[in-house]
Amino acid sequence: MENLHRILVIDDEENMRELLEIVLQNDEYDVTTVGSPDEAQELLEATAFDLVLTDLRMGTERNAGMRLLAWLEEKGISIPAIMITAHGSVETAIEAMKHGAADYIMKPFKNDEIRLLVRRAIEQRDLARENAAHRKEQARLGKVENMVGTSAAIEEVRDMIRRVAGLPSTIAICGESGTGKELVARSIHQLSGRADKPFVAVNCGSIPENLLESELFGHTKGAFTGAVRDKEGLFVIADGGTLFLDEIGELPLLLQVKLLRVLDDNLITPLGGTRGTVVDVRLLSATNRDLEEMAREGTFREDLYYRLNVIPIAVPALRDHADDIPLLVKHFTKSLSERLNRGTLECGDDAMEVLCAYHWPGNTRELENIIERAVALCRGEAITLADIPSHVREHLSAPEAREHKLPEAGLDLETLIADLEVDLIEQALARSKHSQKRAAELLGLSARSLRYRLQKYELDG
Repeated sequence: MENLHRILVIDDEENMRELLEIVLQNDEYDVTTVGSPDEAQELLEATAFDLVLTDLRMGTERNAGMRLLAWLEEKGISIPAIMITAHGSVETAIEAMKHGAADYIMKPFKNDEIRLLVRRAIEQRDLARENAAHRKEQARLGKVENMVGTSAAIEEVRDMIRRVAGLPSTIAICGESGTGKELVARSIHQLSGRADKPFVAVNCGSIPENLLESELFGHTKGAFTGAVRDKEGLFVIADGGTLFLDEIGELPLLLQVKLLRVLDDNLITPLGGTRGTVVDVRLLSATNRDLEEMAREGTFREDLYYRLNVIPIAVPALRDHADDIPLLVKHFTKSLSERLNRGTLECGDDAMEVLCAYHWPGNTRELENIIERAVALCRGEAITLADIPSHVREHLSAPEAREHKLPEAGLDLETLIADLEVDLIEQALARSKHSQKRAAELLGLSARSLRYRLQKYELDG
């Protein structure tokens, strides 16, 4: 496969230029060679390169390569450079690094040495680009304005984010799966003084228990079978920034103790290690489970619960701000049409009516997934009923969707909803012969959401 990385070689010796061109082209780099810094400057102003290889001394100019590095720095052209010279010294190497050189090599050198330096410099450049793009995407995703909706429920969340973002306090974000808890966490990070530092998110329920400690706190070489080198944990990676622990209710009790210790003294000790590292990390957590109830049951440490829950933020279920569904549908249709190169699509009135009437057990994430499916499969210029999954379409015509009428004296809505949930969960369990996985599928829930409800209503699974 063609390697698209472009390298500029500057050396006044033709033999050296030819050698470097052959060696680097064999590694599938796109190589351009010139014989002077002046030629290089003309090219660098007109063409984008990924790496510069420059000799230090060219002709009678003893610091020609250094002059080129200084010019790159002055122009603000961010390209890694490797200095090549037969006239080097430690002082020259230090000066080259000050002017932005990624590395330094002395003549004569072996071909494998220069290939290694080039590969390492290119990898570091690619990683820097990826990190910059990732931070830009995080900033885009984390803006409060990206929380689509005009309802009072969403505006209350926005207001809470603005009020707490600048505080150092730990924040617990609660809400059902798919409501956008990570978006809330990203928004808090982007409005805080840590916005230019890392935002690291980890789902505690998606990592096997035996690996989670290593992911969070790191490990030393030989700490366990397969630990062939030291590894930094996510706390260290997030140093100076924000660590978001999603589904923290899944954190094993042993790690809860270790997390509490970190919150108390900011000291991270890797698995198998004896020395700790002090970190400055703001911790945000999220869960769709009732941590207070878990604390009473002894499955979640009470002291950790209170330490995490200094400032709680509740993210509403989509059914609790259903007035925002048309705005969300339009937002997802527009953004997904652009992402999938489908031009300008709209959502037809019939399809919109069905989407607004559906109960959305999977919340905003489920809505986005269904719009993505509709955009991908849509044949015309508008999403129609035919593009909406059958279980969503059928909900509108289901008798139970319209059989309840509000009594004149009013009713206790929470009790009614709880009774309905219990009834439907029991039916799903019976129909699935008490297979929680199948019951969750019948109810349009994740397995974790079903387990939460089973515990909430004290039902036998």
